[in-house]
Amino acid sequence: MPAASPERLFQALNAYQLTNCLRGAIELDLFTAIGEGNDTAAAVARRVKASERGTRILCDYLTVAGFLEKHDGRYRLGSDAAVFLDRRSPAYLGTITKFLATPELRQYSDDVAALVRKGGTLSTQHGTVESENPIWVEFARSMAPLMEMPAQMIADIVVPGLPKSAKVLDIAAGHGLFGIAIAQKHPTAQIVALDWAKVLDVAQANAATRGVGSRIQPLPGSAFGVDFGSGYDLVLLTNFLHHFDVPTCESLLRKVRASLNPGGRAATLEFVPNPDRVSPPAAATFSFMMLASTDAGDAYTFAELDQMFRNAGFKRSEQHALAPSPETLVLSYV
Repeated sequence: MPAASPERLFQALNAYQLTNCLRGAIELDLFTAIGEGNDTAAAVARRVKASERGTRILCDYLTVAGFLEKHDGRYRLGSDAAVFLDRRSPAYLGTITKFLATPELRQYSDDVAALVRKGGTLSTQHGTVESENPIWVEFARSMAPLMEMPAQMIADIVVPGLPKSAKVLDIAAGHGLFGIAIAQKHPTAQIVALDWAKVLDVAQANAATRGVGSRIQPLPGSAFGVDFGSGYDLVLLTNFLHHFDVPTCESLLRKVRASLNPGGRAATLEFVPNPDRVSPPAAATFSFMMLASTDAGDAYTFAELDQMFRNAGFKRSEQHALAPSPETLVLSYV
């Protein structure tokens, strides 16, 4: 066992600074500036229109954090920053700070002791699952780049098993990218996108931009209250079940099961921790976000998800890793 040290405690209590520094650097477009070849504090400061002192301190902090590298007083982008934080990169993810680092989302975890005592969000409006919460409009606008890759990977997995006249229900469609990816890879698939009306406006704009707008049918409302209809070959449940407790999930899944054709499938995207619930890190720690922002949500293990689907009438489920995404696809069969 290593010797005890207060360093981890010090770093943890100051971890909020990393969030704020990263958000500030993205706002300044600092990573793009360095990617363009501005490699000294003075040059970066001129490019981002900031003080040289402030720029140097921020760049040094981000070097310690691993986003930048520094050699002989000159900065360059670390691998993650080069791929995801240089605005010129096709994989740019800087927009996700507008959701993940928004004050509305961060405030849910201001009083962790009270959260733990209660066992759920302190919000009097059910946290992020409040009816027509405007935070999901921002989610749809800003988180789409992060979901582009898993959406394409899921489409690659599920499209080969779809019939020629496929009908797909996309529950909590958000930005719409999961249904859009299927429509792009399946030339005749019809997608029904369900979400709040203002969120669906974003999804429909994304579908139009990607050339599949005519095959995306909006279905506004709550997944728990809207009539899905029937005849679906696939139902998408992406980043949705973790907001609710097991009985609520099973109630929804029975409704999903009833909407599917014989041989149909449900495709669920989730942060799925191992049975020990402390690994892998991204999936295991996601449960805290649900503690803070929902009444009873959680990050469910594959065994828990499989049991939910079985209790709802599905025969079996299988999991597919989507590396390098930290999420897992769970395919469940009627």
